[in-house]
Amino acid sequence: MKISVRWLNEYLDPASVTAEGAEQVLTNAGFPIETSVQLPNGDVMLDVEITSNRGDGISHIGLAREIAAATGRRLRLPKIPPLFGTPPAPGAAPVPAPGESIHDALKLENRVPDVCPLFTARVIRNVKVGPSPQWMVDALEAVGQRSINNIVDITNYVLFEFGQPLHVFDLAKLRSGPGGGNGGGGGKPQVIVRYANDGEKLTLLDGKTVTLRKDELVVADAASAVSLAGIMGGAGSEVTGTTTDVLLEAATWDPVTIRRASRRLQLRTDSSYRFERMVDPRTIDLASRRAAALIVQHGAGAAAPGTKASGPRLLHGALSEGAPPEPATHISMRAKRCRDLLGLGLSTSDMMRALRGHDIQVTHEQGGDPAEAHADGGTLECIIPAFRPDLTREIDLIEEVARTHGLARLPIHEKIAVRVAAPQVSELAMRELGALLTGVGFFETVTFSFISPKAAEPFLSPDLETVSLCDERRKADPALRPSILPSLLACRRANQDGGVTNPGGVRLYEVASIFAQTPPSAGARGIGRGQEIETRVLSLLADALPVTPGGKAFDARQDTVRLVRGVLEAAAHALGGADAKIEVSPAVLPLSGFDPAASAELRLGGQRLGVLGLISAKVQQSYDLHTPVVAAEVNLGALLALYPPRSTAHALPAFPGIERDLSLIVGEEVPWASIEGLIAGAKLERLDGWEFVTAYRGQQAGPGRKSVTVRLKFRDPLRTLRHEEVDPQVGALAKLAGDKLGATLRT
Repeated sequence: MKISVRWLNEYLDPASVTAEGAEQVLTNAGFPIETSVQLPNGDVMLDVEITSNRGDGISHIGLAREIAAATGRRLRLPKIPPLFGTPPAPGAAPVPAPGESIHDALKLENRVPDVCPLFTARVIRNVKVGPSPQWMVDALEAVGQRSINNIVDITNYVLFEFGQPLHVFDLAKLRSGPGGGNGGGGGKPQVIVRYANDGEKLTLLDGKTVTLRKDELVVADAASAVSLAGIMGGAGSEVTGTTTDVLLEAATWDPVTIRRASRRLQLRTDSSYRFERMVDPRTIDLASRRAAALIVQHGAGAAAPGTKASGPRLLHGALSEGAPPEPATHISMRAKRCRDLLGLGLSTSDMMRALRGHDIQVTHEQGGDPAEAHADGGTLECIIPAFRPDLTREIDLIEEVARTHGLARLPIHEKIAVRVAAPQVSELAMRELGALLTGVGFFETVTFSFISPKAAEPFLSPDLETVSLCDERRKADPALRPSILPSLLACRRANQDGGVTNPGGVRLYEVASIFAQTPPSAGARGIGRGQEIETRVLSLLADALPVTPGGKAFDARQDTVRLVRGVLEAAAHALGGADAKIEVSPAVLPLSGFDPAASAELRLGGQRLGVLGLISAKVQQSYDLHTPVVAAEVNLGALLALYPPRSTAHALPAFPGIERDLSLIVGEEVPWASIEGLIAGAKLERLDGWEFVTAYRGQQAGPGRKSVTVRLKFRDPLRTLRHEEVDPQVGALAKLAGDKLGATLRT
């Protein structure tokens, strides 16, 4: 941000800040000076570094406010004369008012309120376009701007004065809708805020013609785009020497949308620089009135009464002078907390003075003289000005007190007191999880978060889209990964190419965030940005177990699926205790990366946890893997929430139990979960538990069927059971399995 020291002094009283003084104060306030240039007219141009969260500092008034707060000077804001009627100054000539209001002069439609919170327009008629006054030319040249004409120069002047980008259109060049027409139809000129049509072309003020995309914003008339919103105006509506009526635009836009278009088109302007850092809708009207007053004064024009405005950030649907579009932010600051953090014995009145220097309204809850309040100083209730959206918490206000008082004056202790605290529960859970995974042979990986869209597609849910960067430096892999599994597959291939082997196969895991977004919403009012989704997950990848002599590859793959399932169940038990249970439901996943014949959904406590399955042959071939692999990906937060494990310790049973193995021949499609559910629902008397023993497929089971052996455990806590008490229970379960699952007993 380039500023003029002479221009800066116009807003300070006394106006005696030197270049060296401004440099020292701004640097201490967190605005370091990159360069200082002596100008031929005796002025000095300073290039100030502005952090991305301080959009208010990208203006002369914003930096003058910082100097005033730090030095005790008074901030002098420019006086804005009324646009209509007689000015309050004695003997001043009345300001002419046209016969029509803004509502008669213009039709405004905002089709994208989600990315254009507020769009305002003023109309000034009968302007005389010509050279700017010399003081304005000198001010603009002092910050590296060339003078164009008085109307355009005023918008640039207010831009560097208030930090609010503005734009002026030649009103006669804005076309009206059907049945109208400025050339003879008598219709009102139309201004439409919308997304560009895909492939729509626009010639900008710099002479370049750009081809736009459907996620980029434009200001248009009834026929076509006339301005690239928030970045640069169009040549077709440019103010020239023949212009007589102008439309003054003051608006604010979604920072992400402006940044994306600016980067893709490689157009970095003073306007986009500010909109990318957010311009609050509540600050728009003041800058708009200032620019309109200057145009009336130096362009000899007359402003149409009123302001045309559209957007969701209006107060009661209208914009009026002094009425902010939304309520102000209220924050409480404890005086004692401020003193404790800064290590300074500041009085409450000193804190209030520092905050008021930044136009923060402060009241003291105890009333009376804050300097005489009791030791803790009470609480300061603060109302945050609209131009400081970065102030949202108590600690932000404490930082303002520290900056204003002087960071160099904060005490530095020779020793740092450290309080030893127990590790966070989440960290303990992660340690437990890592120990378990490494203990069963998994190696942790740390891979890059960006992948190619082709690699992301097999593991992207059909109802989501990838989050991609419009950056020429990331042509090969511009997408943030929607799953860690592509990264693990690439890592497995690197191990294979390097000849890495491991008994039982290579096993990998990684903990990281994955990213996706919902599709943009399309409708009559345009296209909105999708909602971005970030999830922290645990991903596992394991080679299929080696085929044993006389065994089958199918069995080896199934065994690996069970192995990964067992690892996840062991993780749940380690984190949540023996009662923590992961439910596995065979399913055809909506992800082409998994084999539909060997995949499942995982649930924990009835909530979806993740997925498990064999990687599809097509994806395996795309990574040129010689060995089939099984993968799982689960929500890490849900898993860690189980910690700490619940103890299930109890006294040893006093009487022996009876175990019975029941071998049920069922269809191949019947999962273990169905058998478990059947046993639980049977509510057998004295049943103490059950467990899976084995599954058999072969001639005795029959084609398309399998024999599942389950071990039933019976016990009575008060006496020894007899076999004749257990047999009816086992028989009842066998009959129920036949009725519900079509099962027969294996003999």
